[in-house]
Amino acid sequence: MIDNVTERLEAARRFQRRVNELTKPPAEGSKPATARIIDTALLWGAPGNFVRVVDQINGAYEHGWYDACAIMLRRLLEMLIIEAFVANGMKEKIKGPNGRFLNLNGLIRQACSESSWALDDEGAILRRLNAIGNWSAHKRRFVANRDDIDKHVSALRIVIQELAFLAKLK
Repeated sequence: MIDNVTERLEAARRFQRRVNELTKPPAEGSKPATARIIDTALLWGAPGNFVRVVDQINGAYEHGWYDACAIMLRRLLEMLIIEAFVANGMKEKIKGPNGRFLNLNGLIRQACSESSWALDDEGAILRRLNAIGNWSAHKRRFVANRDDIDKHVSALRIVIQELAFLAKLK
């Protein structure tokens, strides 16, 4: 009798492992059903890492994972600002004394102070999205909600378009 129970438990474990293996999401991630936050056309032709981050932003939003969405928005902005400086041969302007890239606060400050870029109006949205991403990542009692993202979507499109242009991705 015990052998029968043991065999059944082991069979159930094997079955569960097989189900888990068959139902894993794709290794490269999956495409979101919508593009409610960032239209993928804004970064059409950009390197794959930009496209995958945009997919994660849109996917997190459509699933209601607003903290993840905010953190990934912050990451995309950081990537775009760095790429803009690199593409314009100004990489050294965004490096700290240790030779590493500045944090997003520093990157935003440098981008907004670059007079030829004229990002004065975009600076406020960059700082706000950075703050929401930081709160989502680091504040123990903050949980982002849909409105935290929704109220910035229009301005976000403009900022991404500007940064993609400066980064020579468009």
